[in-house]
Amino acid sequence: MTCPPVHPYLVEALEKRFTLHKLDSVPDKAQFLSSHRDSIRAVVGNAAAGADAELIDQLPKLEIVSSYSVGLDKIDLAKCKEKGIRVTNTPDVLTDDVADLALGLMLAVLRRLCESDRYVRSGLWKKGVGFNLFLLQFSGKTVGIIGLGRIGMAIAQRAEAFSCPISYFSRSQKPGINYKYHPSVVDLAANCDILVVACALTPETRHIINREVIDALGPKGVLINIGRGPHVDEAELVSALVEGRLGGAGLDVFQDEPNVPEELFKLENVVLLPHVGSGTVETRQAMADLVVGNLEAHFLNKPLLTPVV
Repeated sequence: MTCPPVHPYLVEALEKRFTLHKLDSVPDKAQFLSSHRDSIRAVVGNAAAGADAELIDQLPKLEIVSSYSVGLDKIDLAKCKEKGIRVTNTPDVLTDDVADLALGLMLAVLRRLCESDRYVRSGLWKKGVGFNLFLLQFSGKTVGIIGLGRIGMAIAQRAEAFSCPISYFSRSQKPGINYKYHPSVVDLAANCDILVVACALTPETRHIINREVIDALGPKGVLINIGRGPHVDEAELVSALVEGRLGGAGLDVFQDEPNVPEELFKLENVVLLPHVGSGTVETRQAMADLVVGNLEAHFLNKPLLTPVV
C-alpha cells in the first residue's frame, strides 16, 4: 500500500486476504523495496499516492495496481501498459457523493453558510451584533461545467433541479446533450455565474483554470473545484480572491495537500474542505470493496471489475 492507510475497512479487508505492507510507515523505503522487490505482486494506492515509473521499475514482479480512487494521475499508465501491468480504479460508486458536495459548495459559498454558522456560535446574533454578510441566491444561476463525464453530468442534473441553466466545456461536444456547449474554457467562464471543475487531471488540464479564465469569470463569479488541485493555478486564484477579481470559491482540493494558502483563511467568500468529495462511510466502503474485488479477480484469473489498463 503506497498511500497512507486511509480507511480501516480497506486495511482490514486487505490484511484478511493478502500480506499487506504499508509503505507509508516504512522508515527506509528504498531498503524495503529492495528487499521485497521479488515478492510484491500488487500495489494499492489512491489519489495522493499511486505507482510512478520509479516504483514500477523497482518492483519487477508487479502485476496489478488497484487504486482507491477514480483519478489515475498518480499512476504511470504508459509504464504499466509497457510492462503489461493491470490497472483498476473505483468509478461510479463515488459519483453521487462528489456531485452532492459540488452542490453543497455552491450553496455554502453563495449563501455564506459557514460564516453564518460561525456568527451564531460566536454569540454575535444573541448580542444583537448586525449580520452584514452579502448573501446571494443560488437558484437560477448559470452553472458552467468543465468535463461532462459521470460526475459532471451528475452535477448538471442536480443543478437543473435548482432551475440553473447548464453549459459545459469538454474535449468535444457531447451528442444528444441539450446543455449549451462552449468551445473554450474562457468562453464558458465568461458566460456562467458558477464554474465547476469536474474533469480528469491530465497534462492538458493542468492549470486549466488560469488568470485568463479567472478574469473571464469575474468579480461576481464563483469557482468550484471538486477535481484535483493542480487543475487550478493556485497563485492566480489566491491573488484574484484577495484583490476581489473573483467573487468566491468552494475548494475541496488543493495544489499541495494538505498545505492550503493561508491567505484564503481570512476570506469570508471562500469555503475550504479537506478533500472529502467521496468521504462518506457508504462510498468509502464501496470503493474498498472494489479495490479488494479487483485484486481477488486478478489473482483468481477472472475478469477485472473496473479495468483501466
